[in-house]
Amino acid sequence: MNALEHRIPPPIVMLLTGLAMWQFARLLPRVEVDDTLRLVLAGMFLIDGVFCCLAGVYCFRKAQTTVDPLHPHKASRLVTGGIYQVSRNPMYLGFALLLLAWAVYLASPWMLLGVPAFMLYIRRFQIAPEERALSALFGSEFADYCARVRRWL
Repeated sequence: MNALEHRIPPPIVMLLTGLAMWQFARLLPRVEVDDTLRLVLAGMFLIDGVFCCLAGVYCFRKAQTTVDPLHPHKASRLVTGGIYQVSRNPMYLGFALLLLAWAVYLASPWMLLGVPAFMLYIRRFQIAPEERALSALFGSEFADYCARVRRWL
């Protein structure tokens, strides 16, 4: 299973998950929900997801370190400020919120399962190897950060 670690860029994983959700939503029954309510809820999750992603990228750019999730060993700094005071993985949290927005938009309760499926995959094949690399690079500084800040929220 280590062959999958850092192989598929997280945005691609999110898009593939969203595509699978869309395909399954076409086959499964929808919930009748007022379109305005559905769109407002989906829009709220969409805005939150975009904010988390952009805030994470902004903090990395400001710290002048790599945003490339496939090469965490190239990190020049441990980013702990901004949104990283709230979540160790705001970009992945943002992707999960975008998938949640998509599930709400699709109005199929079964599509909500796409969100934890994405989170489990990302946790195993992206976050775990990233954390190993950051631990090797930053040692006790990273351990202290992990003790202070939760992985997702």
